[in-house]
Amino acid sequence: MSRKYSETPAALGGLVGTAAILPAAWITYSKLFVDHNLPLPDAIPAAKARFTSESAGNISYYHDKSSSGRPLLLIHSVNAAASAYEMRPLFEHYRGERPVYAVDLPGYGFSDRAARNYTAEFFERAIIDLVEDEIGEPVDAVALSLGSEFLARAAQAKPDWFHSITLISPSGFNARGGGRATQRVSANENSDTAYKLLAFPIWGQALFDLIASRRSIQFFLEKSFVGDPPDEFVDYSYLTSHQPGAANVPLHFVSGRLFTPDVKTAVYEKVTIPGLIIYDEDYYSQFDTLPSLVGQKENWQAARITPTRGLPHWERLPEVIETLNIFWQNHAQQV
Repeated sequence: MSRKYSETPAALGGLVGTAAILPAAWITYSKLFVDHNLPLPDAIPAAKARFTSESAGNISYYHDKSSSGRPLLLIHSVNAAASAYEMRPLFEHYRGERPVYAVDLPGYGFSDRAARNYTAEFFERAIIDLVEDEIGEPVDAVALSLGSEFLARAAQAKPDWFHSITLISPSGFNARGGGRATQRVSANENSDTAYKLLAFPIWGQALFDLIASRRSIQFFLEKSFVGDPPDEFVDYSYLTSHQPGAANVPLHFVSGRLFTPDVKTAVYEKVTIPGLIIYDEDYYSQFDTLPSLVGQKENWQAARITPTRGLPHWERLPEVIETLNIFWQNHAQQV
C-alpha cells in the first residue's frame, strides 16, 4: 500500500478527533469559566415593580406614573439578550407626559427565568395579566419584533384592554416559505424536534454561550443599526444574557417554538382595534405581505421610517415620536 493511502485513515481519524475535542472543550469552558450570574443594573432609570402572574410567574416592569392620561405599555423583542432596555428611548421620552410601563418579559431582565415550556400563548397571557392586574385600564401598547406577535395575540384575545397597538419591525409578514430559519422551522412544525436538539442538557448552555458571547451580540446588533450600536446597548445585552436561566427562552426562540404559524391570517387580520406598523429594512424580518394587510384593515396603517434597520426608535426617535403622536391623536376618541 502506498504511503498516501496508508496515511489517509490516520489523517481522517485525527480530523474526527479534533472535531470531537473542540465542542467538548467549549462545553467544559462554558461550565467552568463563563460567569452566568453577572451583576445586572436596571435597564431603565425608573421605579421598578414586580408582581406574580398566575400563568407566567414573577414579572418585573419599570414604570413612571407621575403624569395622568392613557397608559403606555412598551414590550421588547425576543432574542438571546433582550430586555426592557430595548424600549428605553421611548420610555424616557414619554415619561412625564403620560403613565409609562416597560416590561421585562418572562425569561428576561428581572422577570422569572425558570425552566418551563415557553409558548406564544404563555407570553400573550403574561401581557394580559400585566395590563389587567397591574395597570388596570386600557393601554396604548408598543411592541418590538417578535414581541409584536405576542401583543397582537393579547389584543385579539382582550380587545377591551387595548386602545391601540403599535408594532415596530414586527415579525410575521414574510411571504410563504420566506423568513429566517427560526420562522421556517415553526412553519414546518419541526420546532419541537429542533428545541430538543438545541436544548439537550449536555450542550444547551454551551450553545447559548456561543450565541450570547460579546462578539456575537455585537455582530447581531450591528445588523439592526445603520450606524454603530451604542456601546452601552452591547454592554447591557451581555450582562442580561449572563444570568441564571438566561438560556431558557432564547433556546425556545431559536428552535422556532415562539412564532405563531401564519400569524398574519391567524392573528393580525383578526385584531379589531387600531394598529400602526413602523418598519424599514430589517435583517431579521421581511414585509412582503404588509401592504395587503394594511389595505384590508381601515383602522391599520404603516409608516416607513428610513434609513433604519429594525430599531428606528434608537436611530430616528423624533420621526418615530411624531408618527406615534399623530396615530394616537387620530384615534384619541375611541373607547
